[in-house]
Amino acid sequence: MSFSKRQRSGSYKGRSLPHYSSQSAVQEKFHGRISPWFISVSLAIPGLRTRRLRLWLLNPRRMHQCTVSRFGRKRGFAVLVFAFAALVFTTFALAKRFATEEKTWPAFTGDPPTLVFRREDLHRIWSWEVASGHYPSRRSLPEQLGLRSVLNNPALPPRRTALPTRFRAPSGPNTVTTRGVGPKRAYLDIQSQPPHVAYPPRPVPGSIADLDIVMEHCDFSEKKYVRDCLEVLRMGGGLDNGKRLRRNHKKMNDWKYIYLELNETTPPDTSAMDQSGPALITSIAREDPDSGLIKKRGVEWEVPPIALPETQTYRPYPSLPEPCDSENPRIFHMFWTGPFTDKPYLALLSFLFTQNTGLHLPEYQETAACRPKFWLWINPGPAAAVPNPSATRDMFAQLKSSPWAAPFLHPRFKDVIQFKLWNTTEQLDGVPELAKEWRTRESLFNSGGHVISVPPKKEKVESADSAELSNGTEKAKADEDDILNRTGSKSSTSYDRLSVILSDMARFILCHRFGGIYLDADTLLLRDWEELWGWKGAFAYRWSRLEKYNTAVLHLNKGSALGTFLFRTALKNDLDFHPMTVSRYLKEAHLEGLLLRLPDALFDSAWLSTEYYQRDRPPQPFFTDFGDFFDTPLANSAAPHALGFDGFFKGAFSYHFHNYWWKPFDPARNWPDLGPRFIAGEEAARANIRAAAKAAAVAEGKVEVASDEDEDEDEDQRDLDWSTVLKRTFESYIRGERPTMYGEWLEW
Repeated sequence: MSFSKRQRSGSYKGRSLPHYSSQSAVQEKFHGRISPWFISVSLAIPGLRTRRLRLWLLNPRRMHQCTVSRFGRKRGFAVLVFAFAALVFTTFALAKRFATEEKTWPAFTGDPPTLVFRREDLHRIWSWEVASGHYPSRRSLPEQLGLRSVLNNPALPPRRTALPTRFRAPSGPNTVTTRGVGPKRAYLDIQSQPPHVAYPPRPVPGSIADLDIVMEHCDFSEKKYVRDCLEVLRMGGGLDNGKRLRRNHKKMNDWKYIYLELNETTPPDTSAMDQSGPALITSIAREDPDSGLIKKRGVEWEVPPIALPETQTYRPYPSLPEPCDSENPRIFHMFWTGPFTDKPYLALLSFLFTQNTGLHLPEYQETAACRPKFWLWINPGPAAAVPNPSATRDMFAQLKSSPWAAPFLHPRFKDVIQFKLWNTTEQLDGVPELAKEWRTRESLFNSGGHVISVPPKKEKVESADSAELSNGTEKAKADEDDILNRTGSKSSTSYDRLSVILSDMARFILCHRFGGIYLDADTLLLRDWEELWGWKGAFAYRWSRLEKYNTAVLHLNKGSALGTFLFRTALKNDLDFHPMTVSRYLKEAHLEGLLLRLPDALFDSAWLSTEYYQRDRPPQPFFTDFGDFFDTPLANSAAPHALGFDGFFKGAFSYHFHNYWWKPFDPARNWPDLGPRFIAGEEAARANIRAAAKAAAVAEGKVEVASDEDEDEDEDQRDLDWSTVLKRTFESYIRGERPTMYGEWLEW
């Protein structure tokens, strides 16, 4: 557009044109309508009809005009949004820094609250667990609890403080730690002694892992690498078996995380104790003892107050009359549904290969070490099915006929491996916290708030075996593939979700009723767990990068206060035991310290690297996907055969391969290869494979079918995968061709 000379001089038909600077041409839209910076808002004052309260507020319209005129429409809007977000962030940051506990700010997580216990009950839970020796940690207790006094801790030695109080590091006005009154500790330097340096030594009976030290070297939140954590674990645990490289002496002392409790107790010197913790946290309002706690909506507080048994007596290992403590039984639990396959088979073999079962002795005598046991719980049919009266007899008949399961029924293993029938009704009735009320819930299958309802007509569901023995029609096959009738996960598309949900609940029931440690069935043991058994606290591990729990490994003390809290809370939250939901239960109740969230490096060393974390310094082996365990990438495929078991996440206690139920460990030898003693099972498994291959060939219309002799020839690939190497390593121990990882030969 162009203007005449007269127009440019400023006159146009007797009127003056508005003048705009070159940098704000968009202000042309706002001439004559520039808004003020502040606007007044009047509010009615209750009780005073003639008076109103006037407030002056920043004018959003004026802010919009200013940003648009200065930065343009798009950039101005972005600046305005950024300024608003900064204001909100600053407000909440100041609130978190200076607000008191009485003032609770709304959470924006999207998850409804789950809490049903008052603060007084939370006090009692913490007091019970600490007094029972289930908190052998020097970590401070959460200040939100408002504990009334410092708790005596029999699982900690007295703290010796040499410096006067005025020279100690400040611990904060609301810091409360427990007072150690337990036995002294002697930290061990574990090494193989000549001439026995070919294998690492067994852990010292009664030794305990100081998980505070482990957290110091392994916590992902503190930017610790899995690779470095594994080095600390294997060096401090003596797994290096004489292959130590020169390291800084002080650093090596810092890596000593295994200790023994001495059979002597020194009364705590209260004059030298750190008394920085107050007797009462004053930020908790006395008039409202539950201030700061957010109760689950629509549910009343638990009444009467939580009922807890007498506190357990903490007994150090040297004071036990026998190696095994009846209150802390050493039982590994595992839950399995469907036909017995190579997955529980290898889990059991890893148990025999790593744990101190005493099978290297002609007759085992529990004189020094406590012998661990493995209980494999079998759910014989679909998760929603009702077991028949002959379920136990049928279960053992199926195990005996299974090539993968039959070897573990051998009398040599009867004292360390036991098969148990899972009965959901019986198990739920065996939990006092659930027995009277669990039947009132709409469904038992709740995972993260996603409820799967089982119609009444589906209560009695045909097992997979009975379906195959029926008319074999397409309808029977369709029923078997239905989510309510699945028995095990046969592929990534036919996932047995009900059994997975049932196992989420089963692990808490088993640990609470019987004590011990629960393991997911896709877990392989990699070292002796003696030091973890010695640590009397409850634990699970971290959900990769998230500060949540993964309960693929779970230790709960038998009949504990923590277990009571979890079951009562889950009952009021529709029996949801998904790990993410359990994380919310504990976080909202400030009980996370009682279920230690160990780094996943201890049990799941590949998880972070599979999620694109720590790939700059990954552990050995380097997996970018969990499938690499079964199909090792060609560039890394020299490692499994060359390094063997010793090169597989050495230092970790276990490995979790995350499902892959349908993927064989050893495709070329997909049968139990345990030698002449168990040849019948091997031949049966190979016959089944041949029959399945022929049936598949006929179904595909192939005329020529390979002979049995041709199919018996092994078709090993040149480079063996990690899963194949581990399977063949464990099997060679049973065949008598090699000892355990600790140099012990199996005695038959």
